[in-house]
Amino acid sequence: MAGGAGKVAHSAYKGPSIIKEIIYGISLGLAAGGLWKMHHWNNQRRTREFYDLLEKGVISVVVEDE
Repeated sequence: MAGGAGKVAHSAYKGPSIIKEIIYGISLGLAAGGLWKMHHWNNQRRTREFYDLLEKGVISVVVEDE
C-alpha cells in the first residue's frame, strides 16, 4: 500500500446536538398532546350526545319492567 491508501475516513462523534434534542422533545410533546386533546374532545362529544339524547327522551337510564 502506498502512502495514505490504508487510511479509512471516520466521522468524529461530536456528542448529542442539544438543539436537535430540544426540537425532537418539543415535536414529540406536541404530537402526544394533540392526540390526548383529540381523545378528550371525543369523550366530551360522546358525553354531550348522551345527555342530549337523555334530555330528549330517546334513551333512558331506568330499566323498564315487563
